[in-house]
Amino acid sequence: MARKNTLDEDTPVYVISIAAELAGMHAQTLRQYDRLGLVTPQRTRGGGRRYSARDVTRLREVQRLSQDEGISLAGIQRIMELELQVEALRSRTAELLEQNRALHEALEVRTRVFAAGPRGEAVVMRPGTRPRQESSSTAVAVWRPLPF
Repeated sequence: MARKNTLDEDTPVYVISIAAELAGMHAQTLRQYDRLGLVTPQRTRGGGRRYSARDVTRLREVQRLSQDEGISLAGIQRIMELELQVEALRSRTAELLEQNRALHEALEVRTRVFAAGPRGEAVVMRPGTRPRQESSSTAVAVWRPLPF
């Protein structure tokens, strides 16, 4: 059986020297960013860092914000946190929109509702409506529980 290639942008494949070269920075800078939590690579059993393509992209973005925009590392860290929150909110919004769509679809399928009419017959009603009461009786029914 052929083995599928399961590498994606989150698969940690690059050692620190290769990741540093791909990001255009020194390996010591990557270690500093790791200590600050700006980019957190996966670790091997021996403790070595392994970077993914997403990590390398993030390293480039940190460098751009720092060098081109003049943003401090603390500012960059806050920006990255907010970006993660925005992504989580977008994901949740998509889930809620799908749930809302499914509920609307379920309501459209349910076009008829049956209720008991004034004389006990089955009556077709629109959802959210009740049958008219034709009785003008003022009788009162009293219910008392039976003693046990």
